[in-house]
Amino acid sequence: MAKWPIGVFASVDAGLGVHLDVAQELGIPTVQVHAPHQETRTPEVAAEFLGKCQAAGIAITAVFGGFEGESYADIETTARTVGLVPQDTRAARLQEMKEISDFAKLLGCDTIALHIGFVPEEGDDYSSLLDVTRDLLDHAKANGQQLNLETGQESAEHLLKFIADVDRDNLFINFDPANMILYGTGDPIEALKQVGSFVRSIHCKDGTWAADGKRGVEWGQEVALGDGDVGMETYLRTLSELGYTGPLTIEREIAEDRDRQKKDIGTAVRLLEELREKIG
Repeated sequence: MAKWPIGVFASVDAGLGVHLDVAQELGIPTVQVHAPHQETRTPEVAAEFLGKCQAAGIAITAVFGGFEGESYADIETTARTVGLVPQDTRAARLQEMKEISDFAKLLGCDTIALHIGFVPEEGDDYSSLLDVTRDLLDHAKANGQQLNLETGQESAEHLLKFIADVDRDNLFINFDPANMILYGTGDPIEALKQVGSFVRSIHCKDGTWAADGKRGVEWGQEVALGDGDVGMETYLRTLSELGYTGPLTIEREIAEDRDRQKKDIGTAVRLLEELREKIG
């Protein structure tokens, strides 16, 4: 695969991401996929979706897990509900991620990914989360897979410490620069330089910072690619310096406005193609 094929975040059925026909219409050759609901994570659904991708010449590069009960309404709610961190849902979600790993195997995909949640500081809960993550990674490894953690909810330093403490060779990073801005957890370019050796997949997403004094307390604002504070040319140049050659996967989280979402993705494709040509 040539350097930096364009990608988009897509869905198998209801859920985050655009429908596959949008990727096909825009001529996008790779997709990350939001895992379908439990009742549709079947061999039949996997075979049908994989067949559609193959017929369209689209490669599946990662399968993302997500869970019932998660809410990104605000930063406090996100911390309470998202990922494997919440203790009351941890065991059930671990089992679901294992099932998503099995579904990804049916799709022939060697990468699963998720927002693990707001990783706590050291203590009993931190140790428990390490054990759960190791359990998932061992299951993924048996399926020939790696797990990519999406950035944003921790500083680069805290994420690196967590990866080191997990101590498994199939744990990596899906880098989303806008999330660093939206969550107020650090400058995305500096964070990318810090974690670059672990980056195996990325999102191309943009955002603007929350007001001064509100970073990390209130959300920043997601915006169309190129309209925010990431600095897409600097982002891609940094990825190039780090030796990243994988897909540039566009994520535009405005599912409530599908027409605008599709338009913004089309604009993002053109921007990334221009920058790819310019940077080489």
